[in-house]
Formats: sequence, C-alpha cells, structure tokens
Amino acid sequence: MKYWWRMIVAVVAVELVTESVMTQQQNDPPLSSRCSYYNATNTFEFFRNLNTTLADLRREITVNKKYFGTQQQAGTTDTVYTMFQCRKYLSAADCVSCLDQAALYIGSICRSADGATVIYEGCFLWYGISASYGTTTTWEGGRCNNDTIRNSTAPNFNAAAKKVLSNLISATPKRKGYYAATTEKVQGSDTTVYAVAQCAEILSKLGCQSCLTLAYEYIKSCPPLTGAIALSVVCFMRYANTPFFGNNQTTRNSKATIGGISGGLGLILLLVALLLWYLLSRKKKEAQRGDMIGISKLKGPTIYHFKDLKSATQNFSKDSKIGEGGFGDVYKGLTKNGEVVAVKKLSLAARKAKADFESEVKLISNVNHRNIIRLLGYAFRGPELLLVLEYMVNGSLDKHLYGEKRGFLSWKQRVALILGIARGLAYLHEQSHLRIVHRDIKSSNILLDSEFQPKIADFGLARLLNQDQSHLSTRFAGTLGYTAPEYAIHGHLSEKVDTYSFGIVILEIVGGRRCTNLKRGPISCSLLEHTWNLFKSDAHLDLVDKTLDPNEFEIDNVKMIIEIALMCTQSPSSARPKMSEVVGLLTNDHRIKQKAPGKPILF
Repeated sequence: MKYWWRMIVAVVAVELVTESVMTQQQNDPPLSSRCSYYNATNTFEFFRNLNTTLADLRREITVNKKYFGTQQQAGTTDTVYTMFQCRKYLSAADCVSCLDQAALYIGSICRSADGATVIYEGCFLWYGISASYGTTTTWEGGRCNNDTIRNSTAPNFNAAAKKVLSNLISATPKRKGYYAATTEKVQGSDTTVYAVAQCAEILSKLGCQSCLTLAYEYIKSCPPLTGAIALSVVCFMRYANTPFFGNNQTTRNSKATIGGISGGLGLILLLVALLLWYLLSRKKKEAQRGDMIGISKLKGPTIYHFKDLKSATQNFSKDSKIGEGGFGDVYKGLTKNGEVVAVKKLSLAARKAKADFESEVKLISNVNHRNIIRLLGYAFRGPELLLVLEYMVNGSLDKHLYGEKRGFLSWKQRVALILGIARGLAYLHEQSHLRIVHRDIKSSNILLDSEFQPKIADFGLARLLNQDQSHLSTRFAGTLGYTAPEYAIHGHLSEKVDTYSFGIVILEIVGGRRCTNLKRGPISCSLLEHTWNLFKSDAHLDLVDKTLDPNEFEIDNVKMIIEIALMCTQSPSSARPKMSEVVGLLTNDHRIKQKAPGKPILF
C-alpha cells in the first residue's frame, strides 16, 4: 500500500480529464501551493470523500455555470471540505480545465495530507478537514511584471493604475459575486490600464474590502511596471496594460466605485482600513459592525464596539485582569451571547503601540492553526487599541511549570505540549506563505486551552520574511534568556531565532524551572548551561522536574527530548534543525536523522 495514493489520483485523473473539454492548455506551474503537515486519519475514506466533493464542484461549473463553490462530504473519521473559484474573465471551458489541473497537481504533491491549497492565475482550489475554508491561512502576496512603461508615459500610468485599483477596493464588495473589472485611459497616451478584483463569496462585504485593501498594499508599488497580481485564497487583484477580460465584463456603474486609499495619509495600512470601516459603520448598516454576537471563523476578525468590550470586561477592572506584559494587559470578558473571550488592551505608554496593534491584527488574521491563538476581532477608540482573542481557560504555560500551578502537568502532557508548540512554529515558518518569525517564544507566551493543547500567542513583536530572504538585520526585541545569541548581539533575525527559543522552552518544560537565575550551589547559571553539563556527564535524568513520578517516563525518551532541545540551541544558526524536522524527530520520522549536539554558545 506504499503507493496507494498514486492509484487513487490516477483514477480521479482519468475521470476528470476524460470528461473535460480542454479548450486551452494551462501548463504553467501554480503561483502557490501548500500541503498540510498532518496526514488523514483514514486515507481511503478521506480520498473517497475528497473525490466526491471535487466531482460536485465540477458539476457546479459545467452544469450550473458557477465560478465559485464549496462542498462538504461527511465521513466517520475524515469529513472533507473543499472550495474552488475561477476568475470570472475565464471561459467556462478554461475554468473546468483549471479545476482539473489543480486537482491533479494537489493529488500528485500532497499525497495523504489532510489539507492543501493550490493557486493559479486563473483559479484556486482548497481542501481541508475543518470548515475554515482557508479563509485566513494563505497569503501569497504580490508579484510585479518585469517590463516597465516607457518613461514619458510612466507617471500618468502610475497614477491611472493606482486609481483603478483603489477604486476596486470599494466597488468589488458591492457587486454580485464580489467581482469587478474596470479600465482607465492613461492621460496623454494611447495606453489603457485594465484591472480586476475578486473575493470568495464566503466573505462578508467588510471581509472582502479588508482583503482587497491588503492586496492593494502588496502591489501598489508595482506601477509603472506593466502589470501585477496580488492573491490569497479568498481574494485576488490584478492590473495590466493589455486586455485580459472581455469588454462586456467592465464595471460601468462608476457611482458604485469610491476612492479607496489616499496615498498622502501616511498612516499604517490597517489603521486606514479600520478608520474606513468605522466611518461606514456610523451609517445605517449597523448590522455590519461587531455587536459581540455570533463570532464566526468564516467572517474573519470582527470590528467590535469599544463600549461592548468595556462592558464585557467590567470596565477593565482588576478582577477581570488575567495577564500583563510589556505591550499591555489582558482581561477576561463575557460577551452578550455568553461567550468568554480575552481582551488585550495595548498600553498607551508603549512607543510602538499602534505598530504592535497593526502587527498582531495583520499577522494573526492570516494564520489558522490548532496551535496558534485565534483572533476573534478588534476595536479602537482614538488612541485606545483592543484585541479580542479566544480565551484560554488554563492560562499560560509558565504558571504550570514554575508558577502557582506547578506540579499539575504529567510527563505525557509535557511531551504533547512540546510537539504542539513545534507544530505551531513549523506552520509559521514553513507552511504559511507569510513566513512569520515570532521573535518572543517563551513559556509565558504559550497558552493552554481546556484540554491543555498549547497555542502560541502574543504576536506583537513578530516579523515577516520574504520567500527569498534568509534573514533580516534588525534591532533586538525579545526576552533575554530565550533569545539566540546572533540576534541578541548582532540583530541577525531568521526563523532559527524561534528555534533557539523553542529549545529553551523544551528545557523549561522538562525541568519545571525558569531558564535564568538557576542556583547550583553558590553559583548562578542558566538552564542551558546546566543542561549541557548534565548532558556531558550522561546525567540527563537530573534535569527532570522533581514533581514528576519516575514511573511516568522512560530514560531514552527523556534523553531524546533533551538532545533535541540542545540541537535547537546550536550555533551558528545553520546548525539548528528546521521546525518541520523537529516535528519529525518528535514523531519518530525515521527519514530525519538526529545529530549529536555540540556545546551551545553560553552568554
């Protein structure tokens, strides 16, 4: 059964290709593709359900002439959800062809993965085992053409391109099917700008506008290049200096197109979008505002009334306060519909409060993983900024390791915590196209849900890396004791900075003690230094938390995990494993070899 997936894909391929009318060959590689790290529980049932939903999507195109659709097929172990959309300027035959190509491509590269996304210029296909429909997981970003408009026309082309794109931000959510196409004649030339925007129909109007605002930000610097494209699973924006859609598709109701973004405001993108939403919400359509009722994963983050959050937290009372940090305090809140949430109030004293607010909203809105904290919404009133997050009933990990709840975690729970955090980081670094570096991984930033599943939180310091960047040079921001030496000393930031911090957190989980100010007789040393000394002496078990029952764990398992922690703290950073490799080591993937760690740099 090693190659069972090939047989299934082959059957699907024959069924799909023999039925389709391939009016246009689309042999170009996808603009983006991604496979879930997790495998289906029952592979046969999973692919049977997936094939059923793909066939149903295909009928939506060929029979009902729809360019967007979602399907669901229930199973005893693996319910499958699928979503597909074509750009509406394609012909129906080309739309079918794009779906067929996407289905075959995903089947060939993702094998038994329980979720996948592939994005072409003409369509996208997403499937998974949850009803999130990929709404917040995949942002490919923007791509500019290489050709430039001739110099004499460039300034006017630049202005015309930005005008049509910003207009589409307002026009598209107002049109049926969330699709708009428009043209703009370039002043003083015979050149025309052609532009389209499209959103997935599962979004709300505000969600569509939000997504397109971010898309515009990705490509607004491309003009006077002749074309560009910005895309995610749930929205798409493109412009070019040559026509790529029919004249009958042009949006002709100019009154529905409102100026979208003013280039001279000089404000942070997200705050501009929030201000626009706030002004719109003052009008009669009050139902579009967050009212603390009916939070939905499919609608994206909700904009709440500030007064509702104030009431939910009893005016941010001390009794409601459940945490605090350098960027603000966190309060427990009870919504009108009885849901418990966490409200993070960013500190006005923080110099970068607004930038921190923008970073958290932008980044958490674009990730969706079982080990990442989920953003429910946000609110602001003047300089006061609030984030609404899912409430974690068991609080932060540090309290269970060396705080007031010490001694409650079993060895089995600790191993599960280590694996869950590793999976969350692997997603941020390698499976999300945003390539997020958290920069402040530590036990107090790991929250625990009701089943003690870990969730990485506090993205205020997080940074993005482009796909072609190995690292950034930036000023240090983080927590000493958890921070990699190359970052603390030289400002050299890469994903391996998080890997180092994760290694320190492993040691805290195993040892049940804080990473700094460790007393060893009359001498103070770090937990990392103490661990290395024990490792050299083959005394691994001396690190294990004394509150644990020795019958709960095996010596070999303890050694393996400690050695993984030491591997994560190696220098130079290139000696550290990728987080996906760490996950493989923790799950006994024999394709990944565990190397003997050397002495880490102690500072």
